[in-house]
Amino acid sequence: MADPYATLGLARGADEADIKKAYRKLAKELHPDRNKDNPKASERFSQVTSAYDLLTDKDKRARFDRGEIDGDGNPASPFGFGQGGGGARGAGGGGFRSQGFEFGGDTADMGDIFEGLFGGARSGGGGFASGFGGSRRTAAKGANIAYRLAVPFVDAATLAPQRVTLADGKSLDLKLPAGVETGTQMRLAGRGEEGPGGPGDAIVTIDVQPHRFFVRDGDDVRVDLPLTLAEAVLGGQVRAPTVDKPVMLTVPKGTSSGRVLRLKGKGFHKKGGGRGDQLVTLMVDLPADDAELERFVENWAGREHRNPRASMGV
Repeated sequence: MADPYATLGLARGADEADIKKAYRKLAKELHPDRNKDNPKASERFSQVTSAYDLLTDKDKRARFDRGEIDGDGNPASPFGFGQGGGGARGAGGGGFRSQGFEFGGDTADMGDIFEGLFGGARSGGGGFASGFGGSRRTAAKGANIAYRLAVPFVDAATLAPQRVTLADGKSLDLKLPAGVETGTQMRLAGRGEEGPGGPGDAIVTIDVQPHRFFVRDGDDVRVDLPLTLAEAVLGGQVRAPTVDKPVMLTVPKGTSSGRVLRLKGKGFHKKGGGRGDQLVTLMVDLPADDAELERFVENWAGREHRNPRASMGV
C-alpha cells in the first residue's frame, strides 16, 4: 500500500508536469530492458508505473487525497487497519513481459476483509452489508495491469494502429491518439485483473522509439538531407524522405549547408487537430580525395574574392 507521491518522490501538491517529469526519470532508470539482472528494479518499475497511473487519473487522485482509497486503488481499510500479509496477490503480481510489454498488479478482496470485521453478508450486487444500519460499500475492482508498448517513430507520427497481445492472450488493434509521445498513457477499460467488483483496466504507456535519421521537435519532424555539390550549386529537384512517403523537393540554386526548407503537414498529428511540418536541413556532402574537384577549386577565380565569415568579424 505504497504512497504514490512517495513512490515518485513528490510532494502532495505536485502538478501534472512535475508528475510526468518524475515518472519519466524513474521509468528510464528502472526500465527492465536496462536492468535485466536486477529483479528489484523490475518490481520498482511496476510500482512507479502504478503510482503514475493513479496520480494522472484525476478522480482516483482526488479519492486518494481524501483517504477513500489506498495507493493500490482499493477502498481504504476502516479504523486505520493497513493491508496485512493476508492480502491475495494476483497472478501477475510479480510482473511479466509479453511481446514487448511489461505488466504486473495486485488484487485484494476487500469484501472478505469487511465481512470478517463486521460479520456482514455479501449483497447480490457485489457489495455487502456492513452491519451498521445496512449501509453498503462497493466491492473492489481487480487491479489494473500496466503495459509498456514500444512504438516505431514513423508509426507514432502517422498514427498507425498497433497490434497488441494482452495478458489474457487476446489481441487487439490499438488506435494511437493525436499528440502521442513517450509517456502517453492509454486506458483499456475492463482489460485488467478480475476482482469481486469486476475487472480492472489495462494501462498502456507508450514509448516512441528513436529513428535513424528523423528527429522529433514538438509536433515537427527534423531531418538532415545530404546534397551533392552540383545539386547545391545548380539547384533542382531531389528526392527527400518523409514519415509518410518520399517527395520531390525543390533545392534553390546556390544553396549552402544549413539552409532549412519546410514541408507543410509532414510532421506529427496535433492534439488540437492538424499536423506539424517537416523541417529539412540541406547539407552539402563533398567527396573525399577528388583530384578533379581539387584542381577546379585551385583554379577557380572567385575563391579568393569572398569571405563568408565577414559578418563574424574575422
